[in-house]
Amino acid sequence: MSTVIAFIVIFGALVFFHELGHFIFAKRAGILCREFAIGMGPKVFTHKKGETTYTIRLLPIGGFVRMAGEDPEMVEIKPGYRIGLLLDKEDKVDKIILNNKEKYPNCRIVEVEYADIEQELVIKGFPEDENENLRTFSINPKAVIIENGVESQIAPIDRQFGSKTLPQRFMAIFAGPMMNFVLAFVVFIIIALFQGVQSNEPKLGVITPDGAANAAGLKKGDIVQSINGAEISNWSDVVEIIRKNPNEKLNFSVVRDSKEKEIPVTPLEKTVDGKKMGIIGVYSPVEKSPIQAVKSGFTEIYFWTKQIFVMVGKLVTGQFSIDALSGPVGIYNSTAEVAKSGVYYLMKWAGILSINLGIMNLLPIPALDGGRLMFFAVEAVRGKPIDRQKEGMVHFIGFALLMLLMLVVTWNDIQRFFL
Repeated sequence: MSTVIAFIVIFGALVFFHELGHFIFAKRAGILCREFAIGMGPKVFTHKKGETTYTIRLLPIGGFVRMAGEDPEMVEIKPGYRIGLLLDKEDKVDKIILNNKEKYPNCRIVEVEYADIEQELVIKGFPEDENENLRTFSINPKAVIIENGVESQIAPIDRQFGSKTLPQRFMAIFAGPMMNFVLAFVVFIIIALFQGVQSNEPKLGVITPDGAANAAGLKKGDIVQSINGAEISNWSDVVEIIRKNPNEKLNFSVVRDSKEKEIPVTPLEKTVDGKKMGIIGVYSPVEKSPIQAVKSGFTEIYFWTKQIFVMVGKLVTGQFSIDALSGPVGIYNSTAEVAKSGVYYLMKWAGILSINLGIMNLLPIPALDGGRLMFFAVEAVRGKPIDRQKEGMVHFIGFALLMLLMLVVTWNDIQRFFL
């Protein structure tokens, strides 16, 4: 059960912050965001606040922010339609009722002559209570259309995604992967603040109770001045000498409480990757400070970003088999293993997954954020956008191929872990 909870929390956080990036920058650009969803498939939770409906969906395979203008917009109100209108205090249309008008006794029934709910924001028609005289009704920019009892806010052209400038659209899409990097950065900083950051000072860290250092009398905080007469300037020097001298007595000259002590230590022999080396059972010193924590955050981001790009490069060049890829099942299994090592390892795993999600979404693959950014780049070069239908077809094909890849990877995971 703890693994299930850990997986849900980690996956939910990665998707939430990714979609939050899209959501924040879309709202900043003035785009109407109809839905903020975590998961796919049927809705299991719904809450509407302001213009946006917040939902949690059944299948844990992603999420989305539904922006106005991205999908086919409202139903077209054609001449001859009989609709109901509810007006606000300024005599502007506040609600447009398409059917079941009898449930709204205060609405005005109008036979439509002309309607534009995106640009002009007007409805021209013949009200039944005004002797068939043509009248023009102005529409409130935040008016809603009611069909089968369900309200949907209209999206004037200036609230739609496609009407925004190229930089605004770029940021609304790029912000998703960007937030994954921000999340990983914050997680790594938190880990560094609580665990500390490894220092290169020649100072002993935690001493293991069953190691040679503890048996010899070395203490945490001892500052190593020299070993066998060789001057020590940093922790790397300490490690190098210990590893080169398994089963050889070493004379440590250390400073403890402002006093110098001579302590002989004999490193135990250990074989790692076929090589013999000495160990004494002591960890490197750590430093706990906000500045070092921030530096550690940047260092971790750089290191794991580089590692992931190396793996992507191997996948593209065929050095990395598709069978080695992991989907949700594989990630769940890995999460279970990492969870056994403690909360900090689990947090680091979440940070690595967040970076991975950010990078994968930035790849120029149709249907992913990187694919959309690629079309924006082409638009910037051409000076005009690519036909929306053609772009939509490319993204549809890309999405279908991604779903196929997901099925293949998931089946491989099932065979690997359960069959």
